Amino acid sequence: MRAISQDALGGPDVLKTVEVDKPVPGPTEVLVRVEAAGLNPTDWKTRATGGILRMAPPFVLGYDVSGVVEGSGVGQALYKPGDEVFGMLRYPQGHGAFAEYVTAPSRHFVRKPEGVDHVQAAALPLAALTAWQALVDVAGLRAGRRVLIHAAAGGVGHLAVQIAKARGAYVIGTASAAKHDFLRGLGADELVDYRTTDFAEVVRDVDVVLETIGGDYGTRSLRTMREGGTIVSLALSLLDPGLHARAAELGIRSEAILVEPDQAAMRALAALVEAGRLRAEIAAALPLAEAAKAHELGETNRTTGKIVLTVPH
Repeated sequence: MRAISQDALGGPDVLKTVEVDKPVPGPTEVLVRVEAAGLNPTDWKTRATGGILRMAPPFVLGYDVSGVVEGSGVGQALYKPGDEVFGMLRYPQGHGAFAEYVTAPSRHFVRKPEGVDHVQAAALPLAALTAWQALVDVAGLRAGRRVLIHAAAGGVGHLAVQIAKARGAYVIGTASAAKHDFLRGLGADELVDYRTTDFAEVVRDVDVVLETIGGDYGTRSLRTMREGGTIVSLALSLLDPGLHARAAELGIRSEAILVEPDQAAMRALAALVEAGRLRAEIAAALPLAEAAKAHELGETNRTTGKIVLTVPH
């Protein structure tokens, strides 16, 4: 089968199309014919540095999958050949979605909502699970709470805005002014242009912060929060080492997370999709062979929403 691989760490130019063996599903696994695969910042960071596991090439990147079940290992009883599914491969060690086929435990997938295509479905899993696990599982976000979402127009951010609104929260987002109308359309209640305004000077009484950027954003965000609030950080490699201590001094809970496959959360997300309350913004959909171009686009950090690779068969 065809896959996108690399023999060295480096820029997008290290990515190349290769022929590799088609995977064979193990016990309780499914073989999925990939129709589309989502691209996330972790993909281009791993391509350049080896990621948090410091992986050595060659490897095939990609965690987000939407496709069609073609086969199963022994003991798998959830899906039959022809079922359309979407889900996330185990992070960070379960990469391999930038290929024609993948195998993974059956419970890492759920059925694709009928109302969306594979491109839309492939854009959701890692980013939407990240937002759900941070806001719902860790922070316990519920109706009436005030949440601050940084990089609100980004891949995780714009899905987090929709999830927070579906939970009944009041949503404040940071984004450039050009993206404010887009975010208002998703339901954001209040927006701050980070290029012209220091959010820490104008935002107050926040219960939950979703910190996606790193650097001093976490520590500065503490100034916006109520005692008893929760800040959840995603940018582990950029985490301010003083954040946890300062948060504790203020009576604020501080957590840092990695996303995990989660079938229950995926079903909840699929239900939001089917109810018309969650939809990924597609910044670009490019064929698998143009993976390097997709990485270049993602690394500009100026896209709105998600980039997806389509996989022709």
